[in-house]
Amino acid sequence: MAMPGDDEDGFEKFRRERITGAVYFDIDQIADQTSDLPHMIAGPEQFSVQMGELGISEDDAIVIYDGSGLFSSARVWWNLRLMGAQNVRILEGGFKAWKDGNYPTDTDAPKQPEPASFKASFNPQQVISSSQLLDLINQGKGTILDARSLARFNGSVDEPRKGLHSGHMPSAVSLPFTDLVSDGALISDDRLKQVIEPLLANGEPIVTTCGSGVTAAVLSMALTSAGYDSHRLFDGSWTEWGNPDSDFPIIKNNADDPV
Repeated sequence: MAMPGDDEDGFEKFRRERITGAVYFDIDQIADQTSDLPHMIAGPEQFSVQMGELGISEDDAIVIYDGSGLFSSARVWWNLRLMGAQNVRILEGGFKAWKDGNYPTDTDAPKQPEPASFKASFNPQQVISSSQLLDLINQGKGTILDARSLARFNGSVDEPRKGLHSGHMPSAVSLPFTDLVSDGALISDDRLKQVIEPLLANGEPIVTTCGSGVTAAVLSMALTSAGYDSHRLFDGSWTEWGNPDSDFPIIKNNADDPV
C-alpha cells in the first residue's frame, strides 16, 4: 500500500515484478467499502469471496511480503488471522531480501489464480471499537500502545492525512513500530519483551493503534511473537479518533489538558 502523499502504486510495483506465484492483496479493496475510514476490515462474507478469488483457502500455508520488509504485510497477517487463517507467516526482509538472495521472480503479466474456497471465521476479540476504547480510557483500564512516530504522538507535527487533529489518546503510550523492526524483520523475542514489558503498567487489555490500523498490526504481531496473547487492534485508529468531526478526548504535546 502507499502512504498518504506517496505517488507510488503498490499494484504497479507488483505488476512489474513479483515473487513467482504471488498474488496481490489490495488492502484498500479487501476492506469495508461502505466506511468513510480507510481500509477498515471487510465483513466475513466479503472477505471469504475476495480471498477465494485470490485462490486462497483458510487452511493454506500463507506467506506475506511487502516492499519495505515489514509494514503493510503485518496488516495482512493480522487480517487473515482475524478471519480464521492460522498458518500465516511473514517473509523476513520482504521483497528486497528475496531479490538480494537471487530467488526467482516473475516479470510477465500477472495471471488470474485458480479460484478457491475461503471460509472466514471472524474473531471479535482481536478488534476493538472506538466506543469500547473510550470506555477503557474512562475506566482507567488497560494499555494503549500507539505505533506512530513520537512526533506525531506528541502532536508536534501534522498528521499525514490532512485535516486530522494531532496528538494522542489519554493514557496512551508511544511505541513507534520502527523501534521493533530491524532489517525488515521483528527484533528478537527477548528484545521485544525488554521494550514492551515496561509499557504495560496498566496491564490488560492491551490495545494497539496507529494512523489507520496498518502499523498497529506490527505491534500486534510483535506482541504475539513475544508471548502476549491477549491484545486487540483499534481498526479506525487515529483516522477515526482524530477526525475533526468527532469529540474524542485528545492530548497534545504531553499537556495535561485535552484539546
